Amino acid sequence: MKRFALFSLGLSLIAAFCVAKTPYQSVLQHSRIRGRQHGPNVCAMQQMQGTNKKYFTNCKQWYHRKICGKPTIITYECCPGYERIPGEKGCPAALPLVNIYRTLGVVDATTTQMYSERAELKAEIEGPGSFTFFAPSNKAWESLSAEILDALVSNVNIELLNALHYHMVNRRLTSDDLKHNSAYSSMYQDFNVHIHHYPNGVITVNCARLVKTDQQATNGIVHVVDRVITAITNDIHSFIDTDDNLDTLRTAVAAAGLTSVLESNGQYTLFAPTNEAFEKIPHETLTRILGDPIALRDLLNYHILKNIQCSESIVAGTPLETLQGTVLEVGCDGTDMTLNGKAIVTKTDVLGTNGVIHYINELLIPDSAKTLLELLQGSPQSIATQLFVDAGLRSHLSGSEALTILAPQNEAFKGGSMTLNSENKKLLRNHILKKQLSSKHLYDEQILETLGGLKLRVFAYRNNLCIENACIAAHDKTGRFATLFTMDKVLTPPMGTVMDVLKADNRFSILVDQIQKAGLTELLNQKGFFTVFAPTNVAFHSMSSTERNRIMGNTQQLVSLLKYHIGPKLVVSGGAGSHTRLQPLQGENLELSMKNGTLYVNKVQVAESDMMATNGVVHAMDTIVKPLRKACRRPRRLGRLLVLQDPY
Repeated sequence: MKRFALFSLGLSLIAAFCVAKTPYQSVLQHSRIRGRQHGPNVCAMQQMQGTNKKYFTNCKQWYHRKICGKPTIITYECCPGYERIPGEKGCPAALPLVNIYRTLGVVDATTTQMYSERAELKAEIEGPGSFTFFAPSNKAWESLSAEILDALVSNVNIELLNALHYHMVNRRLTSDDLKHNSAYSSMYQDFNVHIHHYPNGVITVNCARLVKTDQQATNGIVHVVDRVITAITNDIHSFIDTDDNLDTLRTAVAAAGLTSVLESNGQYTLFAPTNEAFEKIPHETLTRILGDPIALRDLLNYHILKNIQCSESIVAGTPLETLQGTVLEVGCDGTDMTLNGKAIVTKTDVLGTNGVIHYINELLIPDSAKTLLELLQGSPQSIATQLFVDAGLRSHLSGSEALTILAPQNEAFKGGSMTLNSENKKLLRNHILKKQLSSKHLYDEQILETLGGLKLRVFAYRNNLCIENACIAAHDKTGRFATLFTMDKVLTPPMGTVMDVLKADNRFSILVDQIQKAGLTELLNQKGFFTVFAPTNVAFHSMSSTERNRIMGNTQQLVSLLKYHIGPKLVVSGGAGSHTRLQPLQGENLELSMKNGTLYVNKVQVAESDMMATNGVVHAMDTIVKPLRKACRRPRRLGRLLVLQDPY
């Protein structure tokens, strides 16, 4: 029975969303379904704890029980257009169909009803016609500043009447008619009211949220809104031009040549940094950006969204595209609007004819306006940043050279740091490439030159992109002149051929003797891209004396053993996935895998990985690598024939 009920609910939800015409209707119908157990025409509402804000619920909000990161209380109320009857379940009765004036009295807009009478609007909204009234709720009037309210009520025949007429459109508009980015002439001098109908079901008029919609009347329709709206006559640049708190922004907009953009027709959202926001930036950084038209334009475009986003439309964090081309995470924390998770918005919803302004007290600097040092300072590579500075590389990091820095993560430094001797200073210099690059344009076997004069190789794998032993661990950060690559390891540039690497390490003395005895020295000194799983002295000593003597005493067997440990393709540890196969110079495939950051070959742990050579890479093995045992082949019967089942 329970399964049937869940199945029925699922069908109801699917049917509801298929029938729904608009995002608002989708949310409303979901709320109806969640509330129907309480009777007909009951809608489930979610009220943010500690506030009076209520919302119809969608699936995500319903299951998370959160709006703007805050817990919600579920209430069950009559859906729009219905009312309760004492003694009966749910909301079985439709609201009485009366004129707009009387409708205001039954939808919690009695203050609007009272002011309509004072302004002598009552006769108009009782009489014949077909109007849409965006009626401020009682709480909307209460939240209006005393100064504005006094100005309205002190001149009811002009100011108050004009204000109420601006809330009216001389035609009937249902919620279905309220399309996103639409505008309608109001009954106050034909000034437009601006409608936004968001994908999450929120509808706003001049950024005021519709909290009760589609209250039908004999002479029109009433939508209750959560604030008193005012006529819009200026574009968003006009606000910048006249607000003393935006002096620095005004200068920056002019210097960047963006005045015409903010005066043009559009649907913009501007997060306007106040003078205080600019003052928080280090003087050197601010002077550099203000003096660089490209960086300045990027910075300002990063504060502008391509669409109008009213504060009331935000119920959860949403990535929104800026004119600069990247995204801002616009969200909310309770009643506070947030940007990239920070509550830096101090004033919201200053609406212009071509967009909306939200004031912020912190400047947003995109990566594209930053120097390499500024990119590093805003990244989790704090150890590498300090080392680069201490190594005397600050001028490269803060200058205008076209560079790419290979910055290891903090986890890459054993012991949490690195001794800054002359050798390591040279190593750090070789973490900086001479050109500004994008990882999207790197390719296998590409050669990159460092500031230190070294040539580094690129290795492209199915699951990773690596430069020598270090692999790129995060998305690029592209600055004004340079790019930051986050690397998973400290770079170890190649130092000689594979034979040079083996000869330089006493752990491989037996292996070096056997390579020379097998006649493979020339092979491992020639150009190539070898991967050598090099048995250490420990590996040879772990063999039984009988087996060791047999192999070392037979040149053919020795060559076979050694070639089984050599692959003709270079694979660093970061290039090995869960099941990576490497064909050795002789024998069956080697099976490579990574587990908890450790490389395994044929299920044998590698003792030390990624010793780079000019013609390959060496991985130290404390165990001789042997072929994996094949699975037993199971016979299966096909007709009267007995067939061996292939294990692969």
